[in-house]
Amino acid sequence: MQNESIPVALARESLEYYLAKGELLSAAAVDDAVLTPPAGVFVSLKKQGRLRGCIGTIQPTQATTAKEIIQNAVNAATSDPRFSPVKRDEIDGLTIWVDILGQPERIDSVEELNPKDYGVIVRCGRRSGLLLPDLEGVDSVEEQVAIARQKAGIGQDEKIELYRFIVTRYK
Repeated sequence: MQNESIPVALARESLEYYLAKGELLSAAAVDDAVLTPPAGVFVSLKKQGRLRGCIGTIQPTQATTAKEIIQNAVNAATSDPRFSPVKRDEIDGLTIWVDILGQPERIDSVEELNPKDYGVIVRCGRRSGLLLPDLEGVDSVEEQVAIARQKAGIGQDEKIELYRFIVTRYK
């Protein structure tokens, strides 16, 4: 679609390619500095304003951000357990955004969070939950941390480690 950022255009192209051919798009032809260094990436899909899929990685699992976007775009469309797989005829109606994550940093208290500026990771033992920043309907640190706890299955009375991170959001 016109006026999409390079990361979003790559996510859309990778969805179209995968749903047409059943294989991942090659990142070899992608030449953009923002997509070269490895980084954690979340790809979110919305249809008519409602979430249709969201999958991501906190830390990079691929050699480049481009490869991370390709993999996570396909996973968001086909492997998010909350939704049925996206069909080819839905792609044009999807709004896609790509969040490229900065390195998480450990913090000592919720006072160091701001749900508009920072995403949060909560950890308790091997369980962890993540919530991206600046999400519609998440207006307080308490809501942000509570949702991340819930995603990880961490009770309100359990001691947690807190991490914050910034994202560069592409639409």
